[in-house]
Amino acid sequence: MTIAAHTLGCKLNFAETSDLVSRFTLAGWQQTDFGNKADLYVINTCTVTAVAEKKCRNAIRQAVANNPDAIVAVIGCFAQNAADEIARIDGVDIILGNDRKHDLLHYVNDFIQHRDKPNSLQHSPQTTDNPGFHLAYSHADRTRTFFKVQDGCDYFCTYCAIPFARGRSRSATVAETVAAAREIAASGAKEVVLTGVNTGTFGQNNGETFLDLIKALDTVEGIERYRISSIEPNLLTDDTIRFVASSRAFLPHFHIPLQAGSDKVLRLMHRRYDTAFYADLLQRIKTLMPDACIAADIMVGFNGETDDEFERVTDYVESLPISYLHVFTFSERPNTAALRLGERIPVHHRREHSRRMQELSDRKKALFYRQQTGQQRPVLWESDIKKGMIYGFTDNYIRVRRPAADASHLVNTITPFRLTTFIEQDEVFEDC
Repeated sequence: MTIAAHTLGCKLNFAETSDLVSRFTLAGWQQTDFGNKADLYVINTCTVTAVAEKKCRNAIRQAVANNPDAIVAVIGCFAQNAADEIARIDGVDIILGNDRKHDLLHYVNDFIQHRDKPNSLQHSPQTTDNPGFHLAYSHADRTRTFFKVQDGCDYFCTYCAIPFARGRSRSATVAETVAAAREIAASGAKEVVLTGVNTGTFGQNNGETFLDLIKALDTVEGIERYRISSIEPNLLTDDTIRFVASSRAFLPHFHIPLQAGSDKVLRLMHRRYDTAFYADLLQRIKTLMPDACIAADIMVGFNGETDDEFERVTDYVESLPISYLHVFTFSERPNTAALRLGERIPVHHRREHSRRMQELSDRKKALFYRQQTGQQRPVLWESDIKKGMIYGFTDNYIRVRRPAADASHLVNTITPFRLTTFIEQDEVFEDC
């Protein structure tokens, strides 16, 4: 029996998908690419935007076209929030929300036993009232692992449907999380990316803190690098910044959601900081780690973002020491408070704002790369080879490449690399 999986959305979803597939392979299933014919297709979904939901529907149609007789399982956030809608799509056999998807192997085995009976669709009741927590990490990449350390969110920002899909914030204990990190170290992976929905709330359900976690993880032998994939500005404390700056393995790379560069819009979003706080936070990071890479999520086209407001936002973002942006176009989500707030921005304005913000991100990234020219940074080399080049990332997340000839021994090793030749169109430094 063969299984093919397709993941939409965040690094957290990728960690969970990989963990699920590993359970199937341990049970004797063979993994294949999603574009191939398989006996089971698993689609781990996202509900952040309408585009993500459209991609889910397209993936279902692709799976059915690849093998009309296959079992199609749709799991995750979109399945949690829109199970009835998904059930109406031809070809879907199993629908599991976030509180049930970890039992997918059980549901698949049960479906196989009963698939010849009428109404065999496995449509598990959805609940986020008292969800459990499941540690998970990705297995496919021998170099880098996405490690789920937290799930759920209590913030209920007005634009976001994720708390409805994933429930309240929760995590394992520090000791349990460290035990899983030791498993990752035993697999040989050198770099771990900490993922979660609201990672900075780690431990709030058991009297521990995110700082407690990263201090403990820093002691795990075998793991040479940690990246914090995303952390809310109000939860990135001075103590955490200082620890990262002096730690053994945590890297000078932060992903700090901004979401809006306007105090007016931040208030409408119910974010827990203002633009002055955010700017000061970035300055504190740069004071201790001048070469740190700082990424930011930003949403354009939210209610109230007029053209004049957007001009002020771009000026503000331009002033920040941000290395690059993840730009999102506001998409109305069912049941969110944003549906009742302020004036809606026309879609064509949203798209134009998104285009301009992406251009700003490109300029920011090129500037950050050029500022690093001449430095020597440690690079972790990855296994993928393209057009005769092997690639890797510095500690501060700059992409580099060198000729792959006679370089296979470098895979999953860390070596010094001098940043001398910047190839802007490829966004990479090259060893010539």
